Amino acid sequence: MLLWLNGPFGGGKTQTAFDIRRRLPGSVVCDPEHVGFGLHRMLPPALRGDFQDLPVWRRAVFDVLDLALTRHSGPPGGGPGVVIVPMTVVEPAYFEETVGRLRERGHDVRHFALLADRRTVLRRLRDRGLGRAVGLVAGPDAALRREGFAVRKLDLCLERLREPRFAEQVWTDGLPVGRVAEHVARAAGLTLAPDRDGAVRGRARRAWTSLRHLRFD
Repeated sequence: MLLWLNGPFGGGKTQTAFDIRRRLPGSVVCDPEHVGFGLHRMLPPALRGDFQDLPVWRRAVFDVLDLALTRHSGPPGGGPGVVIVPMTVVEPAYFEETVGRLRERGHDVRHFALLADRRTVLRRLRDRGLGRAVGLVAGPDAALRREGFAVRKLDLCLERLREPRFAEQVWTDGLPVGRVAEHVARAAGLTLAPDRDGAVRGRARRAWTSLRHLRFD
């Protein structure tokens, strides 16, 4: 099974993906951004646009996820492992070339669009990574300027991901990451291990996940 976590940039996809992985033995996170940034590094700076516009990115994502779904094993005696993909895709044609092709291949792909109010997403963008520290030094707008691409795409993401083709929509305003993870797992027929993190440990874990996924490309 593949869990595709869609949503606007800053919508909580990565945090939710790694919370599911932590609580679901045999699951693995496969992040298509790694393919995109690898392609960027191969290209001259002047040619580095949105890597999703490159047909090779879409083909590579399909091929890699097809391989992972075919070959990845879950816990001993438990059958195939669950593959978790945190990736924003809002262009219908690109969605069909990735999610659609994987379904046509016969894979069990469960898609979830993690949505939130625009103000909620902007607040998350201000706070993610080093944003909170930047905001304390240079003001809250400085943190958002670092997230220029995400902010420019925000309204398009929120509009497109409400469409029926991008179901199931999950509204995450006011929900902690663990609750979002549990909703996704339950909707997919999966059972997560109990979340034994306390408040302090949970904040530390989320901060570490955020720092590990800082993007400098």
